[in-house]
Amino acid sequence: MTRANVRRPLRIVHAISSDAFAGVERHVSTLAAAQSRMDSHRVAVIGGDPGAMRATIGDPSVVVHPAGSVLDVVRGLDRLRDCDVIHVHMTAAETAAVLSLRSWRVPVVATRHFAAHRGRSLGGRSVAPLIRARVSAQISISAYVADRIDGPSTVVHPGVPSQPDPVAGIVRTPSVLVVQRLEAEKDTADAIRAFASSGLHRHGWSLDIAGSGSQVTALSAVARELGVSDRVRFLGHRSDVVDLMRQAGLLVAPCSVEGLGLTVLEAMAAGLPVVASAAGGHLETVGAVREPALFSPHDVVAAGELMSELAADPSRRACYGAELRDLQRTSFTTEAQARATDLVYRSVL
Repeated sequence: MTRANVRRPLRIVHAISSDAFAGVERHVSTLAAAQSRMDSHRVAVIGGDPGAMRATIGDPSVVVHPAGSVLDVVRGLDRLRDCDVIHVHMTAAETAAVLSLRSWRVPVVATRHFAAHRGRSLGGRSVAPLIRARVSAQISISAYVADRIDGPSTVVHPGVPSQPDPVAGIVRTPSVLVVQRLEAEKDTADAIRAFASSGLHRHGWSLDIAGSGSQVTALSAVARELGVSDRVRFLGHRSDVVDLMRQAGLLVAPCSVEGLGLTVLEAMAAGLPVVASAAGGHLETVGAVREPALFSPHDVVAAGELMSELAADPSRRACYGAELRDLQRTSFTTEAQARATDLVYRSVL
């Protein structure tokens, strides 16, 4: 690799077959913004909710092209084939890279966001060999994911924007925050059960659940059965998560199969103490501090005890939150993510 090749700006196309805005879309938009800002790369994004993607990227030089289907992504790749690297996210976008014959001369890098082999569906199994032939390099968002996917990969931890230190004297509200999709695999019911077990509802604390999904009705029923429905608030999808994290007293991250967890990284950046399941990517984020507040997956009693102990000790909460914030600033920044991703790109050019 020549020195000129290392330094020259690249033309990068990110692709995801989606018209939504959840964890993967946030990952793409945050990375695209950092790549454009740091190294003057020319970056385009195919897919994701256009308004949310543009707002998160915050850089008009990064062009966002809507793509809610594989065919939309194929068309986008055909139009943007005059680039140096195509960076695909999720199997549908990988499939589009296979089908976009006009772009086959361009190397493809695939980020693996979930800890599973390709091809869990019949269609996925049929296209997986073609994807493996098309992809030049893989990135895993955590060692947990890398150990569970098919094929070699480079671990590049996602980053989030660092935040300024909180203003002295600010008092956090007595609330436990959950921010995630309300789907079964996210284990949100464990957060409600842990909150009930903690007894915090009897001491003025609330459980605030930000997110939407198919489990809202079932989760509301869990809260009623446990007698805490008057202290559990379903906030729906929120665009002000950063503000919620600056105000809350704790965040609980119950998912036992989280690839890494952008929400946890955002909480760390906000200095918000995190109580998390000791599984998946949480072991690489929260688990990297000296005394992490981790509980065995689905052990809601242990989770409740951690929440209760932290709630009763504001000084410990503040120290723990500061330690998490320091770790984010040293190990989980957008700049570090962009630099490590760039090295993967250069390896296939």
